[in-house]
Amino acid sequence: MKPADVGIAVMVAVIWGLAFVASRIALDEFSPELMTTLRFAIAALPCLFLRKPGVSWPLLIAISATLFLGQFLAQAFAIVHGVPVGLSSVIVQSQALFTIAFAAVAFGEIPTRTQAIGIAIAALGLLMICGTVGYDFSVAAFAIIMICPISFAIGNLLLRQANGAPMFDLFAWLCLSAAVPLTVLTLITNGPQPTWHALTHMSLTGLVCILCLGGISTSIAYWLWGRLLRDYPAAQVVPFALLVPFVGSAASSIVFGEAFGRLRLAGMVTVIAGIAVMLLSKRPKAMPKVA
Repeated sequence: MKPADVGIAVMVAVIWGLAFVASRIALDEFSPELMTTLRFAIAALPCLFLRKPGVSWPLLIAISATLFLGQFLAQAFAIVHGVPVGLSSVIVQSQALFTIAFAAVAFGEIPTRTQAIGIAIAALGLLMICGTVGYDFSVAAFAIIMICPISFAIGNLLLRQANGAPMFDLFAWLCLSAAVPLTVLTLITNGPQPTWHALTHMSLTGLVCILCLGGISTSIAYWLWGRLLRDYPAAQVVPFALLVPFVGSAASSIVFGEAFGRLRLAGMVTVIAGIAVMLLSKRPKAMPKVA
């Protein structure tokens, strides 16, 4: 990779890691539904100038519902219900485990031996984290945060079917497809008056966080990441995502004073190690066709 593109990959990972902290700060002012709505409404603004890519509406909605709406709404609810920001950043990145597993079932992509080892390591790390559930956050909150990597993984596989669509245009319309139902959900669950009150009384800090989440973390960062995946093999680009949980955990420790017990810290490191093994291994071979 060119040095400039390496810098872009690192920058995107840092942005995504810091986005967990921005989400936690924004949730002090906004409900999970409203914060997620604002995030995607801002990221969908380019749709005013961009035509819808050549992707069918059912596929566009399916990708948006999993890759964006399901993942980020669950993430917001989990953080509100006590899941630490640093831990959230690690669990979300475990999507690599589920992506490989689902690809094996859906497309017959048999994991390599190295990938299987990585899956086992990451699964062990998740089990270690499970052992810490119930102390500072509930089992229900842990179940909610686990929706994130599963939804993320399904979205990854659905995104394959939109291959060839302009990346920036596609992500803008995916954001719009998420913002519309989220707006309806927010008005139903929060009510029009409380929603309007939250919007008209937001602080400068809340506004900056929302603008960063929507404009930078979602719109710009996803576009840059997609451009890198277009120009380079995934094996060169995807490992940079391993920086996200490190940035998220470090930033959370600095901003919120988040501390990790020995078992949880060991589990987080184990998950990241397993993801690293999976991402750095060779691509799986497709399962042979049967007549």
